[in-house]
Amino acid sequence: MLIVITTVSTQAAGEELAEKIVNAKLAACVQILPKMTSIYVWGNDLAKESEHLLLIKTLKEKYDELSAFITSNHGYQVPEIVAIRSESISSPYLAWMMKVFEVSEKSSSDPVNT
Repeated sequence: MLIVITTVSTQAAGEELAEKIVNAKLAACVQILPKMTSIYVWGNDLAKESEHLLLIKTLKEKYDELSAFITSNHGYQVPEIVAIRSESISSPYLAWMMKVFEVSEKSSSDPVNT
């Protein structure tokens, strides 16, 4: 399992992107965290913006398609797209994810790296 993170400018933008991702079956679940402050360099300037972080739960084999989908459906010129591999996943949660993606648990010999 991967947790892919990206940021969006508003709650509404996060909900819209999350719904598109889940409807496209590129993630089993997307969580939208409350507003936070991001400080970063853009061009030659220091920027400070309010953003929402999305935690996107998916499988390794969905990453490339998910990354392309985020890029083409995101409002930012350069959206943050970072994947974090899950070290451990509870069996019931993994079973639920596999059901969402209609993947047999037996087809994955290494569910952590799926």
